Amino acid sequence: MTSVDKTPAAPGRVIVREAAAPRPRWQVWLIRPEVVTLLLLVVASVVATRLSPFFADLGFILESSTYYIEFAIVALVLTIVIISGEIDLSPAAQMALSACLFGTAFKAGAPIPVAIGVSLLSGLVMGLFNGALVTILRLPSIIVTIGTLILYRGLAQVLAGDKSISGFPGWFVGIDYRMVGIVPVPVLIFIAASILLGLFLGITIYGRQIYQIGTSEIAAIHAGIRVRRIKMGLFIASGLTSSIAGLMVASRLGSVRYDLASGGELTMVLIVMLGGTYIFGGRGSILGTFLAAWLLVIIATGMTVANIAINAQLTVMGLLLIVSIIATNAIYARSQR
Repeated sequence: MTSVDKTPAAPGRVIVREAAAPRPRWQVWLIRPEVVTLLLLVVASVVATRLSPFFADLGFILESSTYYIEFAIVALVLTIVIISGEIDLSPAAQMALSACLFGTAFKAGAPIPVAIGVSLLSGLVMGLFNGALVTILRLPSIIVTIGTLILYRGLAQVLAGDKSISGFPGWFVGIDYRMVGIVPVPVLIFIAASILLGLFLGITIYGRQIYQIGTSEIAAIHAGIRVRRIKMGLFIASGLTSSIAGLMVASRLGSVRYDLASGGELTMVLIVMLGGTYIFGGRGSILGTFLAAWLLVIIATGMTVANIAINAQLTVMGLLLIVSIIATNAIYARSQR
């Protein structure tokens, strides 16, 4: 196939160039980050099955996933935040503070529904505060959420001190033991949230606008997209989701502490990056995050079964985060050629 460049290189001359041949469809699909994540998930599952026969049992994997599923649920919303060109590093601290507010309200004599309402309201307020600093004061989201991460964790420690708050009623405790068949309720919540957010991001006008904002915020503004309103909504959604996840952790553990979900920031960002979301915004998918969450479950559980020390596990997670960012950048750079 040829193309004609109508800009003459010299008077009377027209340059004729060969147009680049389109890539085969299989090659286009092969370099998608979601496909790479899926292949890694298959490889990790095979290796884990060789490591322990328990990994061949779906029930064991589903049960093991409940230790990470709260982070995975928040990572779904964090995916959308990062696609919009922002980042939120404070969800784990928001989980802790909202859970401590729930526990404090319960200990003060409030009924469980009221205490839950206090927790959810605190999540909305924390998300609103983050969003206001980013969208109204125009501060960098990474700096803002590092600051609020410290702030929210400190407030949680002020509320709860160094002791656990427990004594919740039996019907509230043990959400990870509530089953539908062999599937724990938290896993069902994660699956349902993945489907709903995947549809929101993939087929709604707001989803397309979020991609446009992450690709070029200036272009999005000129296109009439309400950038500030959308980003504010995403930070509020992140805060609300974090408070729900904090309540789920409180139910699973039967108690709350100020250091609840400590270090969860690394886990959430790792899930999003393993799923192929572009750290600079504009690209990513809920499907990739969904697959990456199960990949993390297999890897983390496999290391635990292999009796690998927690410090070594954190090292592996850090390396995975670095490698995933490099790989994602390389994949998107190659797709632009």
